[in-house]
Amino acid sequence: MLGRNVDGLRGWLVCMAAVAGLFGMVAGGVAAEGSAAGGGPRLDWDAASNRVTADIRDASLEAVLQLVASRTGWSVWVEPGLAGRVSTRFQDLPPGEALRRLLDRLNFTLLPQSNGPPHLYVFRTSMQDATRPVRAAAEGPQAGSDRARIVGEWIVRLKPGTDPETLARALGAEITGRIEALRAYRFRFATAEAAEAARQRLLADDAVASVEANYRMDRPPELQGVWTTSVGLPRVQPRKPDPGGGIVVALVDTAVQPLPGPLNEFLLPGLQVAEGDGPPADLPTHGTAMAQTLLRGLEMVSGPESKVRVLPVDIYGGREVTSTFDLALGLYLAVYEGGARLVNLSLGSQADSPLVHDVVRQVSGTGVLVVAAAGNEPTTAPVYPAAYPEVVAVTAGDRSGGIAPYANRGEFVDVVAPGASVVFYEGRPFLVMGTSAAAAFTSGLAAGLAESRPGQMKDLLPALQAILGTPGR
Repeated sequence: MLGRNVDGLRGWLVCMAAVAGLFGMVAGGVAAEGSAAGGGPRLDWDAASNRVTADIRDASLEAVLQLVASRTGWSVWVEPGLAGRVSTRFQDLPPGEALRRLLDRLNFTLLPQSNGPPHLYVFRTSMQDATRPVRAAAEGPQAGSDRARIVGEWIVRLKPGTDPETLARALGAEITGRIEALRAYRFRFATAEAAEAARQRLLADDAVASVEANYRMDRPPELQGVWTTSVGLPRVQPRKPDPGGGIVVALVDTAVQPLPGPLNEFLLPGLQVAEGDGPPADLPTHGTAMAQTLLRGLEMVSGPESKVRVLPVDIYGGREVTSTFDLALGLYLAVYEGGARLVNLSLGSQADSPLVHDVVRQVSGTGVLVVAAAGNEPTTAPVYPAAYPEVVAVTAGDRSGGIAPYANRGEFVDVVAPGASVVFYEGRPFLVMGTSAAAAFTSGLAAGLAESRPGQMKDLLPALQAILGTPGR
């Protein structure tokens, strides 16, 4: 039965890679534009109005791509050897038309990513040839984690016997989050200067165990609609758990909307870390997409029915960002209040948070398996929490079984899994791509294996690697 399911998995990978390939072929050919006014190249990219203004004369293609990367925050990739000069001038164009004017006769593809910024690929003929990263203009060597640090906040861990409220009042801080069992508190200050002064006092206080930065984690982008008749809903059906309950998989992510038909019975009542408006009514959330993708992985090894249940843990709420503190809180609640034995983290950042790592170590020590996305950049740089040694780090594969061109290939990666998934919302199909989908698929597969191998949750990595593959295999 396992061999038959492995064959089915390979077929699914090829199917999803083909769908992703068709989606990625929405590329534009571009015509040259006349000369612009003198002075240095100017590119204004207004995200709020979704409009672009440019005044560029005889700038190199490299300089233009650096400006695009800097102004948008996108990850930009170009085919090695491409060169040329760009001269164009326009005002208040939508991004797609602006790119056509900027890139002359080159083709391009802009692909949304589910746990990172969009990727812009610039190439002559094939997107696969765009393999060289473009450094954002005027960026320098500043680390991504420094840019993501939340100014005016510290995560403070206290030794026993210290009252956090008294300490916060003395420092002029507001406590905006707490994990009492870990004596970890989120201190917010009125200004960056006040926060820095307080940090010096905290570091000198014997009652303080540690002080660390809190880092921003951006909300995943919306999914893209896709036309397909080759993929349907997951076929696995929920089976009533025994009195002891089935395996609980926590999905620490955005909110999860109701799933279609009987699939909704897989969902447990969720945990809410962040407050705010409910999910949109017209589009699936990232969490919804991950839940369905998880069930696709589950059905590969579970048979027609499963007692596995999915616990949504919303760490975004109505906000555009969450933080490493809320990630740690969500992970802690998922295990110690939600009873999760497996946790899926289809998210990540460059920020190495001691608090998050401490929670990962604690839950892993109790036998919980943590699976996380390795990141949507084709580098070897660590992405956390996937890079922690206690975590199963999952990158995305292509149709040949290798690592997808956009995906992380660092030494910390444990598993290569399908990086594309079609999910359904209100009867419409949507495509999700990236290592977040690969992680969710792997979590579902792991849950199905654990269901047939009780008590062996932490020993599943070799089985996952045998079925899915490893980097370089």
